[in-house]
Amino acid sequence: MRLVLIGDGESPHLLKWARALAAVPGLELWAVSSRGFMPGFDTVLPPARRLALGTQPDAGGGNVALLRTLPRLVRWLRQVRPDWLHAHYLTSHGTLAWLALRLFRVPVRLVGSAWGSDILVTPQRGGLWRWLTRRVLAACTLTTSDSQVMAVRMRELGAGEVMVFPFGLESMPPAPPAKDPDLVFANRGLEPIYRPQRVLQVFAAMAAQRPALRLVVANDGSLRGELEAQARALGLADHVRFVGRLDAATQAGWYDRAQWYLSLPASDSVAVSVLEAMAHGCIPLLSDLPANRELVRSGDNGLILPDAALPTAAELEALRQRADAVAGDNRAWVRQHALFAPAVQAFVERLRAFGPR
Repeated sequence: MRLVLIGDGESPHLLKWARALAAVPGLELWAVSSRGFMPGFDTVLPPARRLALGTQPDAGGGNVALLRTLPRLVRWLRQVRPDWLHAHYLTSHGTLAWLALRLFRVPVRLVGSAWGSDILVTPQRGGLWRWLTRRVLAACTLTTSDSQVMAVRMRELGAGEVMVFPFGLESMPPAPPAKDPDLVFANRGLEPIYRPQRVLQVFAAMAAQRPALRLVVANDGSLRGELEAQARALGLADHVRFVGRLDAATQAGWYDRAQWYLSLPASDSVAVSVLEAMAHGCIPLLSDLPANRELVRSGDNGLILPDAALPTAAELEALRQRADAVAGDNRAWVRQHALFAPAVQAFVERLRAFGPR
């Protein structure tokens, strides 16, 4: 079976999909990138099985340059003759794939993987976006979602069969060493949708109850300068450390040491970073989103914080007293439900079950 991935080859998330698919016996993998390919693809796919379109797509729309690559994509697909064209991020790469089928009648079946904002945010921008999302979903023989709540929305928008599995871990990390009960870790992007200002507000409330607490903020973004000023204004300059973007090994070290993990976005599906934190035995404190409630039973294996709510001393102390049990439960859940390779294997078997094109 021959499958072509189409997405952003400079994204580690697409590379993760490529690694998982390339490991499935009997599957011949090819890939198209709207931009280029990050170096990790060199060990997964030879250049002869890749096409880089060289554009700079914007998740917010207006990707005329990407649409102009359609004839080139069509010519390449007709040479490759894949069984499946697998689009990642439906309102950009999914649109390009759908147009190849709709306008040029490329003989291939479409499968789509939603990434979050392409379903939970973009269709709310207006009728044209909803219409486009509906067309792409309707054209897909199969779609995937990383949360039940997003799958429900996809079906409301006209999706047929939806497979639901987290965009999980490639392997379980070792059990963490002794945790630092006074270390809090946060690593979502420093952009408005992730609400890093609220992360600092919640940490300030935690530190008011336990002054020894420290917060490490990884990742970067447009709000970094504002956040550093906010930390100073809150009197937390000595308690908050901004460490920027981290490589995987360094990030794993912070997960291992931190007792607490903060992720408070305004909109999200099941986030890989939350799964990573759980796998490393952190206690997650999350925003009140349906996808987060698929992972956390508030007060049991973490906390769900409604907007404007702050964690109480009693809630935090109850979790702190059970920290080892919480870590064990969260690791067990990830091991059972959120490893990526078994989910991708099941995904490929479902594609095979549709039979020859």
